[in-house]
Amino acid sequence: QVQLVESGGGLVQIGASLRLSCAASGRTFTNSAMGWFRQAPGKEREFVASVTWNMGTTMYADSVKGRFTASRDRALNTVYLQMNNLKPEDTAVYYCAAHRNSADSLRRGMITWLGQGTQVTVSS
Repeated sequence: QVQLVESGGGLVQIGASLRLSCAASGRTFTNSAMGWFRQAPGKEREFVASVTWNMGTTMYADSVKGRFTASRDRALNTVYLQMNNLKPEDTAVYYCAAHRNSADSLRRGMITWLGQGTQVTVSS
């Protein structure tokens, strides 16, 4: 049974940084694409970033390019999202997600596995 467990969310001020972690278990993720989505109140869930398990190739939503960095540690089976220069519009529940074998499919919202989410709140 695949599990994706997020941690690292919290309440921060504008301009602060946070690092989210996602502990992945239950299978080997070779060839998988791992990533992050977020959902703000009253809005649809949206793609944030992804990183391929094998090569570490990343993709980002335009709204977070230059501020967020996705990475993975294959030895620890953990995926990270480093978030810098946080803005109020980054406030949302952040979900760790994965697609079995396609980063492009993940970016388009085709999710194979999804975590429970962690709240990030950016206040002024």
